Amino acid sequence: MAEHEHVRVAVVGTGFGGLGAAVRLRREGVTDFVVLERADSVGGTWRDNSYPGCACDVPSHLYSFSFAPHPDWPRTFSGQEHIRAYLEHVTDVFRLRPHIRLNSEVKRMTWDGEKLRWDIETASGRLSADLVVSATGPLSDPKIPDIPGLDTFPGKVFHSARWDHDYDLRGKRVAMVGTGASAIQIVPAVQPLARNVTLFQRTPPWVMPRMDRAISGAERRLHRLLPFTAQVRRGLLWGIRELQVQAFTKRPGELGAVEQLAKRNMARAIKDPALRAKLTPDYRIGCKRILLSSTYYPALAQPNVDVVASGLSRVEGSTLVAADGTEAQVDAIVFGTGFHVTDMPIADRVVGADGRTLAEAWKGGMEALRGASAAGFPNWMSVIGPNTGLGNSSMILMIESQLNYLADFVRQLDVLGGRVALDARPSAVRDWNHRVQERMKRTVWNTGGCTSWYLDANGRNSTIWPGTTTEFRRATRRVDLAEYEVLRPSAQPSAVAGESAEAAV
Repeated sequence: MAEHEHVRVAVVGTGFGGLGAAVRLRREGVTDFVVLERADSVGGTWRDNSYPGCACDVPSHLYSFSFAPHPDWPRTFSGQEHIRAYLEHVTDVFRLRPHIRLNSEVKRMTWDGEKLRWDIETASGRLSADLVVSATGPLSDPKIPDIPGLDTFPGKVFHSARWDHDYDLRGKRVAMVGTGASAIQIVPAVQPLARNVTLFQRTPPWVMPRMDRAISGAERRLHRLLPFTAQVRRGLLWGIRELQVQAFTKRPGELGAVEQLAKRNMARAIKDPALRAKLTPDYRIGCKRILLSSTYYPALAQPNVDVVASGLSRVEGSTLVAADGTEAQVDAIVFGTGFHVTDMPIADRVVGADGRTLAEAWKGGMEALRGASAAGFPNWMSVIGPNTGLGNSSMILMIESQLNYLADFVRQLDVLGGRVALDARPSAVRDWNHRVQERMKRTVWNTGGCTSWYLDANGRNSTIWPGTTTEFRRATRRVDLAEYEVLRPSAQPSAVAGESAEAAV
């Protein structure tokens, strides 16, 4: 990387968000951009998570870009290797590799108010950019809890997102810590190999059957010959999920019927009443993400699996001690304990106009105008930013909506002309987030009686979008300049007259 390279746009991350942003920039006629990636290959979450059994819980035809349909998905729910291959395919088809800088982890990015640009320090050198698109994603930095004595453990320790493929689990005593989306895939994959699996369960999840099957050759040929059939399939998958949103956001009481289906799913595999009691949640279904698996409960019923209905409290050599006093001797510990979602490490590396880091600005909770723009951080946009997550549908839909917003952001900069930057007004950010949080109050994520990773340290839901994907697309279809301050060199910020766009929340 050149010592003083300057580009119009710097994108951070090569997952769905980063690659999608790169494609959209190309479509907008912007070719002066780079995509900074800390690893040695593209793929983001689907590169990092390669644990046994890793797969998506969103149907394949909905978990792909609308502008890059894939008629040859082999299964209705794709495995990690197929999704990663799809992202490599997108990278090649849209000729993105010349723009990608691998092994270029962002160490620091600082706003230069005089030059109206971002100065960026990476592992491979320095550069500057007029506009930064942060697409690091919320599931990129693993979180391992601070367990007393963990450093004394003589065996193997790793997180699900940093799987050690050189370590053979056959015949080993394995501890699985956590019961989230990764854990319920790992346990069935590891159970047949391990001597014993001990699952440390702080909170049981609601689990529904995973209706997965191979997509037939005839179906795939049909989608290749008649592409509109794949579009219809995608549309049906999308529509069903849009109709479900009302129960999550406005009428959580209606989810009781779904709980009964989940309990029947458990009862089919778990015959022991005591084990069933351990595995039955005490909160409304949907409060945490509903998990999909047809193999999790059968694996837990096997004689070499022990379920400890308590979180891991401490480690004493090879002995793991749960909060309820239960002990287990193990050879390996696998943490399926999630990610830094509401405290993303990238926020410590972004320094805004007033010298504060994004983490400092978000000390009271993450907030961004329309999930994209943070006040005091001009020409900086996030993809999968605050309150853009979903509890029941495909994040690709939300990403594409944010790419629409990015495209109009670039157009507005062009229209304004010259050296110019847009900084979200604090009042606009506050108003947007007030409306989001007001809607959040009646959702299952806030009223369901659970503590989830959707909530930040203050108990505020700064992760989920409390509406349909259609509403979000409408809210991000264009940039409202009245919500921004226009910055120019050596001049005071200038207001843009005009009515605010109709509020979408």
